Amino acid sequence: MIRWLSNVFHLGVKELASLASDIVLAFFVVYSFSFSIYSEATGITTDVTNAPIAIVDSDRSVLSTRIADALLQPYFRRPVLIDRSAVDQLMDAGRYPFVLDIPPRFEADVLSRHDPTLQLNVDATAMTQAAVGGGYVSSILQQETTSYLHSRGIERELPVRSVERALFNPNLEGIWYNAIDALMENLTMLTILLVGAAVIRERERGTIEHLLVMPVRAHEIAAGKIWANVLVVAFFGTLSLLIVIQSILRVPIAGSVPLFVAGMVIYLYAIASLGILLATIANTMPQFALLSIPVFLTLNMLSGGPSPLEAMPEPLQVAIHISPTMHFVKFTQSVLCRGAGIDLVWTHLVAIFALGAIFLAIALARFRRMLARVH
Repeated sequence: MIRWLSNVFHLGVKELASLASDIVLAFFVVYSFSFSIYSEATGITTDVTNAPIAIVDSDRSVLSTRIADALLQPYFRRPVLIDRSAVDQLMDAGRYPFVLDIPPRFEADVLSRHDPTLQLNVDATAMTQAAVGGGYVSSILQQETTSYLHSRGIERELPVRSVERALFNPNLEGIWYNAIDALMENLTMLTILLVGAAVIRERERGTIEHLLVMPVRAHEIAAGKIWANVLVVAFFGTLSLLIVIQSILRVPIAGSVPLFVAGMVIYLYAIASLGILLATIANTMPQFALLSIPVFLTLNMLSGGPSPLEAMPEPLQVAIHISPTMHFVKFTQSVLCRGAGIDLVWTHLVAIFALGAIFLAIALARFRRMLARVH
């Protein structure tokens, strides 16, 4: 056992030295856990910000003016008054994704409780903006109408009122989700890339023959590559969480950082095992890239991050449980966003570890055959 640990340790040190000597790959690792996460978190948003909006005001009343004045930044630009005859042309040209049509006698009908109807025209080619922005406009209309009636001494309330409470993200900040999602994506992508590149590099440079004449076995070589690359990714992933996400982006971490780091290491071990498996299938680095890209995209798209699992077909919901990424996404969201403890997430950790063991067993079997062919 001591000899096994010694061999694995020295093989891992060799991997660290090889990675440090590859300036391009080292720079890519640093970039992926710094500027890449920052740009993804701040550059991609599902919120409506500074959206153009136009108003057809056929009422010209105090209430219609209050509604127009309430449509302000950061959600909307200052509303532009247009004629009803220009609505179709301007929306066809993509000038205004939102056009609010206020009918004549709108204020008078509100005061006389005739329940007038306003028309909101939305350009739904941008689906997320259409849904979120339409909700913003509806909320503003309700607030301003109720406030106006109260200022006139009219208490007009619905018999049932709904009170919404947004848990874990009270202000619905998209940057909170985007930052953590970007971290999970880069952890997966970098681990597959680094471990796979380590195996392919040995083969392309001919250094794998040097390993074959040494008193080391296939599982020691694989274990050395796994722990070294997992250490690098886990180190930079932890720094990214603490510095980029928590300190710079000001994303609050609700749960235990040590618990997340422990779960991250288990997940990286599973993904590193998958990376070795993919590297035993490909013969060159371009082949490995073509093979790993669809694998990464599938893991990411079916992880429950970009799209909730409940929205997928039922057979796929069952099949996706063989993906360690799905379990890691649930684990990360539970710990970092909802402050869950080990008592709530241990099942995901067990599933990730078991899947990693399966990947590693298959990878070792193929890795031994690959070394035998080289020998």
